[in-house]
Amino acid sequence: MSEAVLLIGTKKGLWIGRSDAARREWRLDGPAFEMQGVYAVGIDTRGERPRLFVGGTSEHWGPAVFHSDDLGASWDEPPEGAIGFPTGTDASLERVWQIQPGVEPGVVYAGSQPSALWKSTDGGVTFELVRGLWDHPHREQWGAGFGGQAVHTVLPHPTDPARMSVAMSTGGVYQTADGGTTWSPANHGIKAYFLPDPDPEFGQCVHKLAGHPAVPDRLFAQNHHGVYRSDDGGQIWKSIADGLPSDFGFPIAVHPHEPDTVYVFPLVADGNRIPPDATCRVYRSRDAGATWEPLTKGLPDVSYVPVLRDALTTDTADPAGVYVGTRDGCVYASADAGDTWSEVARHLPDVLTLRAAVL
Repeated sequence: MSEAVLLIGTKKGLWIGRSDAARREWRLDGPAFEMQGVYAVGIDTRGERPRLFVGGTSEHWGPAVFHSDDLGASWDEPPEGAIGFPTGTDASLERVWQIQPGVEPGVVYAGSQPSALWKSTDGGVTFELVRGLWDHPHREQWGAGFGGQAVHTVLPHPTDPARMSVAMSTGGVYQTADGGTTWSPANHGIKAYFLPDPDPEFGQCVHKLAGHPAVPDRLFAQNHHGVYRSDDGGQIWKSIADGLPSDFGFPIAVHPHEPDTVYVFPLVADGNRIPPDATCRVYRSRDAGATWEPLTKGLPDVSYVPVLRDALTTDTADPAGVYVGTRDGCVYASADAGDTWSEVARHLPDVLTLRAAVL
């Protein structure tokens, strides 16, 4: 196996980790984009060489999407920062929250704040607004979560380019089956306890979606209090939180080779955002959420900090690598699907997002 590359987006820049062949030893380079909030990173491995993406937010220059074709040695910023709202939309880009390669060659998607979806057909150099979602009649009623009003998850269907799921805080899950022309909410069963109607058509604060390409109609969701699975492509969601110490949290990720294996990082509650028992624990299910087990070997015994929605990720190696970053600037990696962990970094700024790839 070649080295693994780990992009670490923080509140004050980007660090890039490179591993040895065993993914046990790591070398860290950075920061790049110093003093920018890096809320989105991406890795596109479909071409002859990998393309890295960064969605950075400068307090002075504003947000932009950058890309690199030399593993971060240099970065290109397209004109106008790659993403900009068209004239007449009466909106301006506040932040890019998600960068996700699509199914078709050259297609890359981005999710932004305010809640919007963007599509690139030139490998992520320039993006166009997906008007079908932006013009949805529900948009005026989408609210802002604690982190802002944003499309933070973009989940293309693995075999049908016309189908896609997105998730936003707040607003919930929306899906298209016609390439983005029309969108429908897909939240039946996901609770919104903070609303007068706890089971609305839309308005849920879904924190993250995940799925596996081998089982395209099964989706997992970490909600604002609630962990769910859908077995029919998002039409109906059922709770899989039994066995977890809490149903509140932000990230959820699926093993790259085992569709039944899923990872979460629970927190006590929305009003008490620390790990249960003040212990850093990733939870893993090997049966699609029927049962859960805590993963602790190598993780801190005492921790009071959360893991954000994009700070838990996997690579595609076998055995799979799992990576988790905390809001106190620590990053941990597992080279055995979560059984044991080792420290990659400490004392970084708040870790906002992680992406990993084996090259």
